[in-house]
Amino acid sequence: MKGLSNHIPPKIPTQLLRWFCDPELIEDIEGDLTELYSVKCQENVRKAKLKFWLDVVLLFRPGIIKNFFGIKGQNSHTIMFKNYYKTSLRSLMKNPMSTLINLLGLSMAIGVCVLAYAFNAYTFKMDQFHEKKDQVYLVTFFADRDGMTQQNGKAPAPLGRMLKEDFAQIKEVCRIEDRRVVIKYDDNVFHEKVRYVDPEFLDMFTFPLKWGVQGSLNDVNSIILSENMSIKYFGDYNPVGEQVKLIFHENKSKVFEVAGVAMEFPGARSFAFDFLINFENLQVTDPDYKLTNWGEFINATFVEVANTEHISTIQAGMQKYASLQNDANSDWSIDSFGFEPLATLYRNSADIRGDISSDGFSVVYNSSISFVIIGLFVLALASSNYINIAIVSAARRLKEIGLRKVIGASRNMVIVQFLSENMLVMFIALIFGLLLGVSVFIPWLETNMRFDMDFTLYDGRLLIFLPAVLLITGIASGSYPALYISRFQASTIFRGSFKLGKKSLLTRAFLAFQLLLGCVLISIAVMFTQNNKYQEQRSWGYDQTDVLYVSIHELSAFEQFYNKLSQEADVISISGSTHHLGRSHGIVEMEMPDREYEVQEMAIDSAYFKTMGIELKEGRSLRGYNGYEERMVVVNQTLVDHLGLVEPVGQSFKMDEARYEIIGVVKDFHAYDFYNKVRPVLFRVARPQDYKYLSVQVRPGAQVEVAHKIEDQWAALFPEIPYAGGHQEDVWGGYNENMKDGSRFWNAMAVIVVVLAGLGLYGLVTLNVSGRVREFSIRKVLGAGLSNITSIIVRQYLLIFIMAILVGAPASYYLVQTIFDTFFIYHMPLNYSFIWTSGGILMVVVVGVVATQIFKVTNSNPVTGLKVE
Repeated sequence: MKGLSNHIPPKIPTQLLRWFCDPELIEDIEGDLTELYSVKCQENVRKAKLKFWLDVVLLFRPGIIKNFFGIKGQNSHTIMFKNYYKTSLRSLMKNPMSTLINLLGLSMAIGVCVLAYAFNAYTFKMDQFHEKKDQVYLVTFFADRDGMTQQNGKAPAPLGRMLKEDFAQIKEVCRIEDRRVVIKYDDNVFHEKVRYVDPEFLDMFTFPLKWGVQGSLNDVNSIILSENMSIKYFGDYNPVGEQVKLIFHENKSKVFEVAGVAMEFPGARSFAFDFLINFENLQVTDPDYKLTNWGEFINATFVEVANTEHISTIQAGMQKYASLQNDANSDWSIDSFGFEPLATLYRNSADIRGDISSDGFSVVYNSSISFVIIGLFVLALASSNYINIAIVSAARRLKEIGLRKVIGASRNMVIVQFLSENMLVMFIALIFGLLLGVSVFIPWLETNMRFDMDFTLYDGRLLIFLPAVLLITGIASGSYPALYISRFQASTIFRGSFKLGKKSLLTRAFLAFQLLLGCVLISIAVMFTQNNKYQEQRSWGYDQTDVLYVSIHELSAFEQFYNKLSQEADVISISGSTHHLGRSHGIVEMEMPDREYEVQEMAIDSAYFKTMGIELKEGRSLRGYNGYEERMVVVNQTLVDHLGLVEPVGQSFKMDEARYEIIGVVKDFHAYDFYNKVRPVLFRVARPQDYKYLSVQVRPGAQVEVAHKIEDQWAALFPEIPYAGGHQEDVWGGYNENMKDGSRFWNAMAVIVVVLAGLGLYGLVTLNVSGRVREFSIRKVLGAGLSNITSIIVRQYLLIFIMAILVGAPASYYLVQTIFDTFFIYHMPLNYSFIWTSGGILMVVVVGVVATQIFKVTNSNPVTGLKVE
């Protein structure tokens, strides 16, 4: 067709087609597919490629594939495979138990593989939906912090505008700053996070609007809502034109008009927004914030370039901005600037401090590797099961195999027959496994982990992944049974001298591998559960159980609450602070003689240590705010160790161009969750007008009652400002729930492995017993009892079990140690005690399976057994 010849089909499926297609048919088939592909490309190139892949895969069928096996004639070729598949279906229906075990094991394994694929696809498609992901860059800076160069995702406030003015290669610049505000609409009042952005935000990032106009952010009085926030405040109707009030602080508020609502965000995103307003509002709502001050930093500055090659030119001219920054704020000196592409921002977020992207890709990446490893192991287990049970099934088909060989079937034809049967089983298992993964495993993970993987069956890579799993697993699981069964000689079979079920080292090796892997994964599941309990019981370093906190917006509110709560009999201590454990802290630079140290800063009053239960180790505590005391600090033990101080009390250092003295040392505590390492912290006295939090220590058992009183008093005093506070023991949010999620996941994987190991054990024991029916019958006739038969059956599996535990124990210990060191900074001390639990679970499985066969043998009629050929 004229005009369609420029569309060249994908190379890989074309080569695959040429490999398997009959030479007499390839020219016509490839021509038709190419022409169809060219037509489809006129509509959608991506869909055309997917359709081409699908057509090639569907053409792999009898009548089209070439003659690989030397059978002459197209008709004979087709008839042979039809016969194989008919025989396979009959065999499956004649042996329902074996069929069920095979399909169940393989389906579960493929379902786990689909889950692993979905999680990895989610991980690596993060932020890839942005149309300009390769042209948009986050401006970062590199600075020496604590003796090492660190990359930071924040940027000096004036940098964005100057970049746009100085570099013609930059098309657009977008600045982003996040602030907490109170949003009021009718009677709905909530604390929310508003994102101040330049109008270019919606053009630079692909967040299309459901309602409203894309350019509405040019209006400083407009606000854009996410779909979730629109539903939260306005329900399901279109809120464009409605007005909401933003309360920035006690003396400043502004009414905004809703100008747009964003569509639902993709699940694979590292950042989004709840509310967007024009960046210029920042100077209106915070007059003290100077966008021309190089000492001020904003959350993010993005630039868009037309050509990615221009980034190197821009970066070469960035040094002058580092000089401007260092002259304005020597305490936060910058070495150089960098540019991180949006396409890889999330992937590198773990190495970029203060990055706007979701943090912790390294943990997610490690999790994706774990999914792949688990998928491979589970697939290997299921394949081992199939091998064992396929050999068991061959015991019933020995005469069929002998008859085929007598009438002229070669060994290759027998191999092809059994591989064809295996591929049929694998294909059925693939369908059920895909359904299991999509309808059970993926929803289960998304529900438990509370995120959406955006998994879809309309994925070109999935169309490659599934056939690859089918082909590789089909060959891997079917090769040994096919090769093993095909070597039987017809004369040996008909003479009855061949005894299927004698000792097989390979099948025992498969069983040992299954028990070994079961030991490992059960051990991991047990340790995750125990570690979760350990984390729940681990001390935070202070008393979080009897403390309440309230976010305070002004000093008068603090004073009113202080006076009210002081009259409560259940209240033991009250304190005020600018920062609060688990909620906020500052960052300062300590200047020591050798170098500068970055530490966390907490501004508190004199009662804070008592209220929070922070234990003073040496020296004295802070006193009330005055001109002398504001130069005194208390530090934690980690900071002392960090500085290498032998006698810290009395030591002085420079900070913010002033001299400070260490007057006390407190024991270490966990300000945030156990994912975060204890950081160096210093405490100084806060000015009362800077109080942001009120903390209350109450009598044990009175937390709920006092919390209700605080909320009621807040509603009466500040009806326009929503209450923001709670129990200190809840300050870590979903950390404990995330730990439980991890335990549930590993427990689920352990259950799957135990089921598969049990199926494999069942297959091997059945094989052994099926091949020794006459032997056991003779023993029973000669007087063998239950104990004798039990000893014979158990003896051979006892050694396998012991070997699996002996190898699995150190392997489990090493893997658990590696996983815990990778995922947890603080975890329970490890020892070999958990092996008893995992070994006990495995023992129950082994005893249960073996007991079923012992029961079968002991209750069988020996006369019937003696008739078995």
